[in-house]
Parts: sequence; C-alpha cells; structure tokens
Amino acid sequence: MSEKRTSRSKHIDFIILDLICVEASFLLAYFIRLGDIRDMGEDYALMNVIMLLVHISVAFFMERYSGILRRGFVKELKEVIVHNCAISALIFTILFLVKQSSTYSRIMLVMFFGINTILMYLVRSVRKRYLLKNKVNIKNKRRMLLVAYTHEVEEVLSKLLKFQYAGYTVAGVVVLDEDMTGRSISGIPVVANGEQVIEYVKNNIIDEVFLKCIDQADRYVDSLITMGVAVHISVENFMRSMPNANIKNVSDYTVITSSINSPSFKQRVIKRAMDIVGALVGLVITAILFIIFAPIIYIQSPGPVFFKQDRVGKNGRIFKIRKFRSMYLDAEERKKELMEQNKMSGHMFKMDNDPRIIPIGRFIRRTSIDEFPQFWNVLMGDMSLVGTRPPTLDEVEKYDLHHKSRLAIKPGLTGMWQVSGRSDITDFEEVVRLDNEYIKNFSLSLDVKLLWKTVWIVLGRKGSV
Repeated sequence: MSEKRTSRSKHIDFIILDLICVEASFLLAYFIRLGDIRDMGEDYALMNVIMLLVHISVAFFMERYSGILRRGFVKELKEVIVHNCAISALIFTILFLVKQSSTYSRIMLVMFFGINTILMYLVRSVRKRYLLKNKVNIKNKRRMLLVAYTHEVEEVLSKLLKFQYAGYTVAGVVVLDEDMTGRSISGIPVVANGEQVIEYVKNNIIDEVFLKCIDQADRYVDSLITMGVAVHISVENFMRSMPNANIKNVSDYTVITSSINSPSFKQRVIKRAMDIVGALVGLVITAILFIIFAPIIYIQSPGPVFFKQDRVGKNGRIFKIRKFRSMYLDAEERKKELMEQNKMSGHMFKMDNDPRIIPIGRFIRRTSIDEFPQFWNVLMGDMSLVGTRPPTLDEVEKYDLHHKSRLAIKPGLTGMWQVSGRSDITDFEEVVRLDNEYIKNFSLSLDVKLLWKTVWIVLGRKGSV
C-alpha cells in the first residue's frame, strides 16, 4: 500500500478550505447572475448541496492532494484547474443523466468554475505560505525518534527537518556508535544511546521511530511494534516479518512502515464521525443524569460531583478523565491500605465490597452511569467510543513492553474486554490479550458490534461493578 492512501488525512485542512471555496463561489456566482441569494429556489439549493458533495467525492477518490505542500505555484494552478474541471464534468454529467440541464443557468455554472478556480488557488497559496512559514501546530504532530549512525545523522536530520511541516516533529535523536546523550545535533537533542532506545520509547511520548541503520533494525523492530509504536525502515533494509507493512514516504526517504494496526483513512474519518455524534448524544443524557444524581452525590459525600483523574491515552499522552464521583474524597489515599484485597492479577485494581464507595456509588457503577461524563473526553478527541481501557499513570509505570501495545490507539468508553466479562476478568494479561485482539482486528463493523453488546450488558447490569 502506498503513501497515497494517507495523503487525504494529512491534508484534510486543504479539503475543508476547498469546500468553503466551493460554497462561497457558488453563492457569489448565483448573486452575480441571478440576484439575491435569499430568494434562491429549491432547485438551486439542491444544486448547492450537490456541488459540495461532488467536491468531497473528487477530493476523496482522486489523489489531487498528494504532495500539495511540495508543489510550486504554477503546478498548483494546474492542479486547481484539474480539480475544478472534474467538479464541472461531474455536475454536467449528473444534470444530463437526470435531464435537468435546462433548469439551471449555464452561464452561472461557467461563472462558478472561473470564480472557484481563482478563489481556490488563492486560498491554497495563502495556506501553503502560512504552513511553510509557521510549520504545523506542534500539538498535532506525530513525535518521531531518529536512530542513526554518527556519519549519517546530520544528513538525515537535514532532510527530515526540511519537511517538518508535513505532520511530524523530530522529538529526539539516538546515535548508535557514540554516546552523545545530552548533546544536540542540528538543534535536536540526543536523548539516548543504542542500548537505551527501547527504554526511552517506553517512558516517553513517541509515535514513530525512524531507523536509518541497515544492520541494527532487527535489534529494535519487535520491541517497538510490541509497544504499539510505528516503525519506519529504509526500504533497502529487508525485514522478514512486519505486520501491516506498507510503503510510505518520510521526507526524501522511501520506507516500509509497520505497526500493530493500520486503519484506512476512510475508517478513521467514519470512526471519528461516530465518536462525535455519539458524544453529543451522550452529553445530552449526561446533563439529565447530572440534574438527578448531582444532589444525591453531594449530600452523601460533600465535595465535587465529578471525579477527575490523569489517565494515559494514545502512545503515552496524558489527559484528564471525568466521571460522576462514586467514592469518598479520600479514596485514592485509602487505596494503598486495600491493595492486599485486590482481586486482579496484574497492573489493575479491583475489589469486592470496596468500602471507599458511597451508597449511591454502587448503583451508578452497576448501571455505568458514572461513565457518562467521559463523553466529553470522546468529544475532545482524548478517547473514542470503542477502544482500550484508559490506564492510570501508576499502572503504566509498571508495564512490561508487551503491555504498552494497549496504548497504540485511543482508549475507549467500551471495548473488547469490557464486553467479555468486565469485572469477571481478574487476569490483567487477559485484558491485554483482548485489547490487542481488538487493535489487530479493528473494523467499523466490530465497533458497531461492541457498542451494541455494551448497551445490552449495561441494561442487563452484567459485570459492571
């Protein structure tokens, strides 16, 4: 699979800006040719919607956005013209097939083509100039670790940094044949030596590792993939076993990328759309539940209604989870006293008849009402509707390498282990196995299936304590 598969996801901002240009151009062409847009009839309102859908279709199925940041301004004009020709061709084809071409002003449609070509070109040019000057927001970049030898590290860095606006940031360098830890190369810190690579990735936020070392790749790949980190290896490095491998471009290098899971762009877009819709519905329900349960929680245990706690998200990102508080305020302090009664074998804590739970807490836990405020985390993008259970910081500190693979995706409100026994599962290794099973076999149909199962489990109050 090639880099084309992901070019749309990297340049979704250009797709959205083009969508705005299409809408503005249509309204301007209508105003110039036909008058006040407030008097627009149903036929042109429908055409407006069709225009937007056609643009999305062209953007989705044609590869006109691949390499957009590397194109010169003349080539960009050509691409914009091709894009608009495709839109116009599809529009006229649709009108011909439904025999409605006489309903619309041909002059207005030609004006739309001209206006949209000019506007789209100007907006793309301004956006590209801004990105090239200011790079990409560091928060949204993938954090990359470079592993290379002394004689090649500066050359590789120069190429990687040249395209740093393209969606990643070089977070650190590892020099294999010399311990340069604490120094910097081309402004990038040397964070570890060859013996410390795995430990560094385990304890820091790293999304992907670029291995520019032919003879050392086998030394790191298995451990990195086990932790759920994407690995880039120069294509000349022959690797015998790389799950979900596909060919991509990272800066000027062609690499084979391997990761524990590899959802397509369409899957990621649809999953995020499901998250947003589900979160909005969930937050409406949460507001109703707040009105009912907030006074009861406060009366039984004066203090905040919501419980907030730092949790670990995708590849080690920290976020603050929200729940309806079901325990007394000193619950975390008392946890140490109760560790001997922990019925989980591994890095999680659960016990029967937990004395830290307030009276109403048992009910809201049994019915999973305490989980509803997490729909805010889903809306914000920290979590997904379906994923892995978000671990606490102290749990992650105790992880072995293979446990970290649970962090390869966003945590979820529900997941494979939640619908496979929830509190009945007392072996942490079984939780890890089920989470990895979900990650490796991800599909949208599996998400729908797990959501459906979750609803029935919650309604049946099974394993929710």
